[in-house]
Amino acid sequence: MIEKEIIIKNSAGIHTRPAAMIVKLAAKFKSEIYLKREGYGGINAKSIIGVMTLAAEQGAKLLLCVEGTDEKEAAESIGELLNSGFNEK
Repeated sequence: MIEKEIIIKNSAGIHTRPAAMIVKLAAKFKSEIYLKREGYGGINAKSIIGVMTLAAEQGAKLLLCVEGTDEKEAAESIGELLNSGFNEK
């Protein structure tokens, strides 16, 4: 299992477009992928409703947890997306 702490950087946080980007990318991998936030438990990153319920604003700390056959690639790809600020200014 791979775990990475992520801090949401974009000013609007995880709203609909970033949530869809996360889900679309997560769906490409066989591994189980979860996002955890204090008070929310583990949310399946392949579920747009789940990702949206995190209500992750700018500065929110999330824990990316990935386990499976392609966990290294999944953790790297999703970590890069989250750290990029979703290409927002």
